Amino acid sequence: MLTRADLEAREVQTLAPYARLSRDARREFPESESESRTAYQKDRDRVLHTKAFRRLEAKTQVFLNAPALGDHYRTRLTHTLEVQQVARSVALSLGLNETLAETVALAHDLGHPPFGHAGERLLDSLMAGEGGFNHNAQARRIVTLLEERSSEWPGLNLTFDTLDGLNKHDRSGWPSERARPSLEAQVVDAADALAYTAHDLDDGLRSGLLRPAELLELPLWRALLEQTGVPSTDFSPGERRTLHRELLGWLIRDLTATSAARIGESGIASPHEAQGWATPLIGYSSGLRAQLREVGVFLRERLYHHWQVEMQVEQGEAVLSDLFAAFERRPSLLPPRPRARAEQLGLRRAICDHIAGMTDRYALDTHAALSPARAVRTR
Repeated sequence: MLTRADLEAREVQTLAPYARLSRDARREFPESESESRTAYQKDRDRVLHTKAFRRLEAKTQVFLNAPALGDHYRTRLTHTLEVQQVARSVALSLGLNETLAETVALAHDLGHPPFGHAGERLLDSLMAGEGGFNHNAQARRIVTLLEERSSEWPGLNLTFDTLDGLNKHDRSGWPSERARPSLEAQVVDAADALAYTAHDLDDGLRSGLLRPAELLELPLWRALLEQTGVPSTDFSPGERRTLHRELLGWLIRDLTATSAARIGESGIASPHEAQGWATPLIGYSSGLRAQLREVGVFLRERLYHHWQVEMQVEQGEAVLSDLFAAFERRPSLLPPRPRARAEQLGLRRAICDHIAGMTDRYALDTHAALSPARAVRTR
């Protein structure tokens, strides 16, 4: 049986010099580490067993998580698992610590509220002047405060390396040598964009909101069709799946090769050098990066702002706005735990945390219970 010391020794022997090592991991609150798991493995397991992770199954990615829409569209959970798979594959190829990358990937979307980015925008507007709302910051709040695992410390007491990986946009307050997240966290950031680009195209086609002929505007899509030999407009569901699979493979290969070349050219020999580097070392080739930007603009215009998606956005915003107003008007409607937190955090922040933790279905059901007449109109 391999011990933690054996696993840590294996990392030293097999990982690249710029990879983060679990033997160096530290926590805010000292605790005994496992005899058979590394610190990053323990972080990963703690994230997997949170209520926040389980709730991702019923939170919107693009399409509202509702029975009427079917079960085959991505949810926030399936997106997270796809990011995990990509991040782990790329990290392994680059000699990085795949367990740290996997852990950051599993935790990166814990802070998303119901109804996707529409819910985030609404909560941010409601909390303007009081710190706002951001799903990245909320993920950190969940793992450092809101999830209750032990009476000895708040949150999950994850390692600083995992927490740093969730701090990918706001680097203020971190030591200068950590001007950037670890390479493992940079891999997760790139894998996130890769995964949602590929699966949002797939879900858009599956739903019929995107038509194959429209995608011919995109150089990336035309190149993909040429690579696969799939017909440009008249393709079957099986061929659509082939396009999704081949697109993922293409993006992963480019990401891995480009990142390996950048790392090699940099000459970095430690994780600290990697985090102090002036520019990101993980990324795509310039040509593919430009094509991905074009796809992002296309998806915003043709899918995320499609009138049928906007109908769902309107519904979600109305539901969350009503819930926030009801809880603020009558705090006794809050369950015991958020009501208790209101005394420490303030009522509005406690309401925000409570609503952000809801699934789409729970938000709709709670709204229906509080406002049955309005619920009939918004369903």
